[in-house]
Amino acid sequence: MSSAAITRLDSGTADFRKRLADLLSFSADTDAAVHQAVAEILGAVRARGDAAVLEYTARFDRLQAPAMAGLELSRERLEQARKSLPLRLEHALMDAAERIRVYHERQLQASWTYREADGTVLGQQITALDRVGLYVPGGKAAYPSSVLMNAIPAKVAGVKELVMVVPTPDGVQNDLVLAAAAVSGVDRVFTIGGAQAVAALAYGTETVPQVDKIVGPGNAYVAEAKRRVFGIVGIDMIAGPSEILVICDGQTDPDWIAMDLFSQAEHDELAQSILVSPDAAFLDAVQASIDKLLPTMPRQEVIRTSITNRGGLILCRDLEEAAEIANLVAPEHLELSVADPEAMLPAIRHAGAIFMGRMTCEALGDYCAGPNHVLPTSRTARFSSPLGVYDFQKRSSLIHVSAEGAKRLGEIAAALAYGEGLQAHGRSAEYRM
Repeated sequence: MSSAAITRLDSGTADFRKRLADLLSFSADTDAAVHQAVAEILGAVRARGDAAVLEYTARFDRLQAPAMAGLELSRERLEQARKSLPLRLEHALMDAAERIRVYHERQLQASWTYREADGTVLGQQITALDRVGLYVPGGKAAYPSSVLMNAIPAKVAGVKELVMVVPTPDGVQNDLVLAAAAVSGVDRVFTIGGAQAVAALAYGTETVPQVDKIVGPGNAYVAEAKRRVFGIVGIDMIAGPSEILVICDGQTDPDWIAMDLFSQAEHDELAQSILVSPDAAFLDAVQASIDKLLPTMPRQEVIRTSITNRGGLILCRDLEEAAEIANLVAPEHLELSVADPEAMLPAIRHAGAIFMGRMTCEALGDYCAGPNHVLPTSRTARFSSPLGVYDFQKRSSLIHVSAEGAKRLGEIAAALAYGEGLQAHGRSAEYRM
């Protein structure tokens, strides 16, 4: 079987920036058929509620139910799923959930106020969202870790009701996903999926309550539906393919690095895995490890396509330049597989999550390290952050002006209001002077 022909780049060549940009280029645009289908589904669910959701569930998931109540799972079913797991798997799920909970509890923000000399009080009130919808992929994909990473921060934030939707094609339910819902404190679970599930959460139906925000990954139809309902509800992000960039000084076992690259490539053919190193011989060694290990992987064809089409081995001058390249890429996952990762950290400005040291593989972050694995992709780490408790909290400004403060602030406000030609604003402030 042929080796994976991964792209080789050299930062010293004149066309390096252009070739890197070509390697990173990715279009998230969906085709016209997806746009049209999603628009029709959203319109139908908005107009006909439960009836439309039932029809689409029967059509796409081959799951018949006379009413939406038949597609809702009880708390007892979730607990039964948890108890049905092999003991080792149940313990792993519980341990991961606890680590994720402890980490996210540190993100909780508190309300605050301060009082000015004239008695005016200013501040900020932090409140949790009332109700959140969580989309969980079903069918061929089953991601209990996604349930933990989305549900636990919401509950830590204080969200009162968490509504999970998960498609179950042909009625096949995944016990591990349902167990994760039980462990995470999910309140309601509906076995619906696709754009119709997003529509039900966004607009509400006779049975599915309208939520304030929708989080969780999905296919192209789910992503397009989330994009279209944004503004009616909040969303977490429109995620692109998974990404990893590894910076290595050449001293890590090349088999380890090859497998770290595979860990993202096995997600799907569009995933991106890049290694940056100042050691040309090490890049050769990793290429050899890729060729050696690829035939041993159950998902070798997916990995091969990903590595061949979007992977890269980049030779740089030194670790300082490697950090500059990482900032250009702004990867979802960044591994610093070097002797002193802490020394490199100040040079890193753009990355969703940073995995420091040779022993810290990205896979630990996916499941149980504690920080969230819902991360910005497609270079959006330049301006956005991992999912966290703060995504389920909102801030209200507090302004309590004293009588003395009304005189001082009134003069400022009136002057600016008249300057803008807004007379009522100015007079409203002056009345209180």
